[in-house]
Amino acid sequence: MEPAVSVIMPVRNGGAFLKTAVESILGQSFTSLELILVDDHSDDSSIDRLCLGDSRLRVIKNTGSGVSSAFNTGFGQALGPLLARMDADDIALPQRIERQVAYLGHHPEVDLCGCCVEIFAEDGVGGGNLRYQAWLNGCRSAESIHREMFIESPIPNPTAMFRRQALSRLGGYNEPGWPEDYDLYLRADMMGMKMGKPEEVLLRWREHGQRLTRTAPRYAWKRFQAAKAHYLSRHRLLGKGPFIIWGAGPGGRLMHDLLLREGTRVEGFLEVHPRRIGGEKRGLPVWPVEEIERRRDAFILAAVGAAGAREQIRGYLLQHDFVEGENFLFVA
Repeated sequence: MEPAVSVIMPVRNGGAFLKTAVESILGQSFTSLELILVDDHSDDSSIDRLCLGDSRLRVIKNTGSGVSSAFNTGFGQALGPLLARMDADDIALPQRIERQVAYLGHHPEVDLCGCCVEIFAEDGVGGGNLRYQAWLNGCRSAESIHREMFIESPIPNPTAMFRRQALSRLGGYNEPGWPEDYDLYLRADMMGMKMGKPEEVLLRWREHGQRLTRTAPRYAWKRFQAAKAHYLSRHRLLGKGPFIIWGAGPGGRLMHDLLLREGTRVEGFLEVHPRRIGGEKRGLPVWPVEEIERRRDAFILAAVGAAGAREQIRGYLLQHDFVEGENFLFVA
């Protein structure tokens, strides 16, 4: 009998974490699954140390190189109508697959879903990660994920579950020069696909210094911003404007430069910092935020990522009858 879910786990040198990750999938309460472990040219012995007695576990070789190719290789051999992503250093809680299958069953309009996470590390988790976790776990509805898509990737990659036809339409993962998972979700958003999450925490997401997201250049902050500018210019900002960036600091200036590279021009910056107001950045005026009262036709791109700033900016713009998504969007 073919499995209902194919879980695809790319692995390159899984080390001490791989066995626990594999067991967390094979120990799921939902048993109609296969786990396809795609060996991305490992040179350690972590895969050899696995117990291969469970017939639901298949180990295959990546036909190319890299994590995107590894997932796509697994997708090419997967049998299930639902495809789930899993990383070799994380831990799926026992009901992860069951809850995600049920969620997709109850939400036929949703094309792919993630789940809420608990970020953990051997030496504890700091305030920045806790704020990030709270934001991720607060983005559950299709509406909130669509609204906050350009703040950060709202679907943690190892939590993703796709309907087969949605993943086929997307063509799997690409190698775009920025994070491949964020690129996939931005493409899904551009294609009008809906994303959501069940409420429960269903995955323990491990933080450690050797994670690919900590070591590969394409996961640097500037590359995330480049991805945002690329898809903003090709999708969310079409037919809108003129554009003003809220924030004339480094983040706002970088977003200006990246948007300009994509062919989207900005008219000026908004600021609360008194030393910046009245000057110029990138040859454009820096206005006080009250300027929006005279620029009702503007679309505001809020590029301030400091803790608490998003809530203050959102409150101010809503008070002035700007509508998120229609008149303003957060990009940090």
